[in-house]
Amino acid sequence: MTARPTPTLLAVLAHPDDEAFSIGGTLTHYARRGVRVVLACATRGEAGKITVPGMTVDDLGAQREQELREACRALEIPEPVFLDFHDSGRYERTRHDDPQALMNLDPLAIETRVKAVMDDVQPDVVITFDPHGGYGHIDHLKVHRATVAAFFSSGHLPDGGPQRLYYTAMTTEAAQGLSRMGQDLDPMLYGVSEGTIAVRMAVGAYAANKTAALAAHGTQMGETSILGRMTAEERAQLEERMLGWESFSLGGTRVPVPHLPLRGLFDGVRGGEGLDD
Repeated sequence: MTARPTPTLLAVLAHPDDEAFSIGGTLTHYARRGVRVVLACATRGEAGKITVPGMTVDDLGAQREQELREACRALEIPEPVFLDFHDSGRYERTRHDDPQALMNLDPLAIETRVKAVMDDVQPDVVITFDPHGGYGHIDHLKVHRATVAAFFSSGHLPDGGPQRLYYTAMTTEAAQGLSRMGQDLDPMLYGVSEGTIAVRMAVGAYAANKTAALAAHGTQMGETSILGRMTAEERAQLEERMLGWESFSLGGTRVPVPHLPLRGLFDGVRGGEGLDD
């Protein structure tokens, strides 16, 4: 008898620490349920901002690569796959002249790399950023576009391609909360309606994993980071939402959707029976 393939989840994100904020609990949940979890990170976060006053790092990309490896251990998932592109940076750190920065690359070059990962790991389910890139970061937008394109072109792969594509999703209410905390987000633009949420994962059981994964990204979680500048009340409100629930919208599917909202990412996916009971 042919062995049944292990259900596989592929997450395609842009920078080290992206995983910890929006999908870390979900990754741990499915890893504990026997799902093969693959995290593909497009860059090593070379152009990130060190948020710990006085800290100096000789090679920020190497440092953040190690931080991501530690975060993956905290989330109980395998080491990440790097796509080997460069971080575009933001504001004064924007890398206009770096030909390997995501912002300067032909989208097809990124799609080709993502599709190669899909061909290699043969995921059943894929997760990436929403169409607004969470908060509009150009690298998030580039990764979103490339992953969506790869999903739709992957139907010609020998295995028929992934069965489902999901986007990370922030409700309008959550976006309003961030806006009240000083983030420059239009809740009606960056948030989605409750009816758009296809899956809401209860991840409170993995709060310790997610907290440890966030802490692993030490260069990004210092006093001058967004989290570091929040008041104790603001941080508590954010952590209550972020550590308790993770939400996803549906980006594409090759199999029927039995109902909405779905019970989990593998609800109705062939080979994922029983994972979301």
